[in-house]
Amino acid sequence: MTTVAVSRRALFRGRFAGNSLSHAWHPVGGETPTVDGVFWGGWADKTGTFLVGDKGTVFHFDGTVWARMNVPVPVPLHALWGNNRNELWAVGWMGAILRYDGRAWHRVRGCRVDGAGKYAAHPENTPLFAIDGQTGGTAFTVGDDGMILRWSGVLWEAENSGTRAHLRAVLCLSDGRVLAAGHGGIVLLRSLEGDWNSLACSVSTGFTAALEIAPGTVLLAGGRYFAAENGFRGDLVLLEEDRFERLFPDASLPRLRDLAVMEDEDGVLVAGDRGMIRRLTEEGPAPVESGTSHDLHGLVPAPGGGVLAVGDFGTILSNGPPPKEAPAICGLEKTSSWRRLDSGTEHTLWGVWRDPKSGTAYACGESGTVLVEDRDKWVPLPKVGPVGLRALARAPEGGLLAAGEQGKVYHFDGRSWRCEFDLMPNTTLLALWSDDAGTVFAAGDEGLILHRDSAGWRRAVSGTKNALYGLWGPDDRHLLAVGDFGLVLRWNGTDWKAFNAGTERFLFGVWGRGLNDIFVVGLAGTLGHFDGTRWRISAARARHDLLAVAGTEDAAFAVGSSGAAMSHDGNRWISEPTGVESGLRAVTAVGGVVLAAGDGGCLLRREAAD
Repeated sequence: MTTVAVSRRALFRGRFAGNSLSHAWHPVGGETPTVDGVFWGGWADKTGTFLVGDKGTVFHFDGTVWARMNVPVPVPLHALWGNNRNELWAVGWMGAILRYDGRAWHRVRGCRVDGAGKYAAHPENTPLFAIDGQTGGTAFTVGDDGMILRWSGVLWEAENSGTRAHLRAVLCLSDGRVLAAGHGGIVLLRSLEGDWNSLACSVSTGFTAALEIAPGTVLLAGGRYFAAENGFRGDLVLLEEDRFERLFPDASLPRLRDLAVMEDEDGVLVAGDRGMIRRLTEEGPAPVESGTSHDLHGLVPAPGGGVLAVGDFGTILSNGPPPKEAPAICGLEKTSSWRRLDSGTEHTLWGVWRDPKSGTAYACGESGTVLVEDRDKWVPLPKVGPVGLRALARAPEGGLLAAGEQGKVYHFDGRSWRCEFDLMPNTTLLALWSDDAGTVFAAGDEGLILHRDSAGWRRAVSGTKNALYGLWGPDDRHLLAVGDFGLVLRWNGTDWKAFNAGTERFLFGVWGRGLNDIFVVGLAGTLGHFDGTRWRISAARARHDLLAVAGTEDAAFAVGSSGAAMSHDGNRWISEPTGVESGLRAVTAVGGVVLAAGDGGCLLRREAAD
């Protein structure tokens, strides 16, 4: 715990306003650890830095090299605290409490398993999210269901919080009292006698962080969900002498995650969703350019005044002096590589495809819309009809195939459209795949798969009633179809069989360079990769659904809701700004050019090598 010795009036009278930070946010020095999951928090001293994250991740940085430490449990670790590096505590999922003695990490509590080796339904496995302590070594950790544990120097003991609310922040105050806060605006204060009492906070928000800015004065940060806005709104609340005041109520803030002191800048930082970092000023939380759009979950103050910001997809940023050669890091794209094109339509575009042979690009969408790229302009082809079109592919005999609503497949011969196949039932086709030898596959709602070969069109047995959204394959004997609840089907040239990817998230897109290098994307930012042996699914913690994926020999690209776009550089996924808020529903990458299409006729172009 760090206390800033300033009064409330001094904090907000412009003391921190006017000057920009002495250093911009940038990647930390050294070889950055490769983590597709989340970093939640950390701890630092003059010797180095510890960071904790998903899957039992603990990294140590000695100023030059990041090293992954051996940890006895594979669960997410949410917070770190200690008086020195020879006695550190980490807390996390399944009630995990780990202790570092300067040499190794040891499990002290939590992560109990039953006779089958699965985590047991036991009070000791209640998830923990925050920890803080006092100079003498006494520490407190908090979590779900009002859980509060106290380290007495001998063992961890549960204390009666008097609430079942989920607690997400704990803070040891300079006068010996302890504050805990969490969901529903709950704020608890532990007296010197050891009793926890609830304070009457008028702001019903979900608190995630607390910082003592002067003796007895606490700044709280969090956020609450608003259904009408389909998102979170951040809150800053000041607690002074048992009185609560919501600060800057007119400021438009995303959900806030953490607070930290900038000792060398004499101020306070707040970090949150969508890469937001703000510096408190008299006028309000002043924006600070972070260079990332990833959610930031933790701020880690370091001796000497620097601060690290950590978050989704292994993001690690620093506002200290930049290294001589800053390595590439997830999410550091300050300017957009995507350029918006004039599609000439406001209809939603569900598909985009570039013919790898001719280089001609097409897009399709609502009301039978089909567009073709003609010398940097997009012009409409004759409409198919009133039906919505979802996917495009090359017709083996020449021309273009389109499929969509009502289970129909259409063929364009360069002059007009004709219905090539009509399944009759009102089942939407969502994906198409074809080769040059006369084979075509189509997939869609209710597990529908259609197969065309030299014998004509027929319905294939998929073995599922779940929707199938994406198709990809290197040849007509090796295809994948992806869909609801993590469904992956594999075609072996004869039949379709389930191929377990290890997730229950809806999968909307699939693409690969070969059978040992396949990507899938889906609901809530789900990202998966198959290396020929096993699937690896990244933690689904992104704000946006990812709806499509495509790529080149050197990079992969995924797009999704609210203008989300990401690229994979062979090492990790990088979030990219697109400059649009429209949902992006399709992407194609051929010949060094990436095209994305989506809502309101949105069309974007990106050079693959950018």
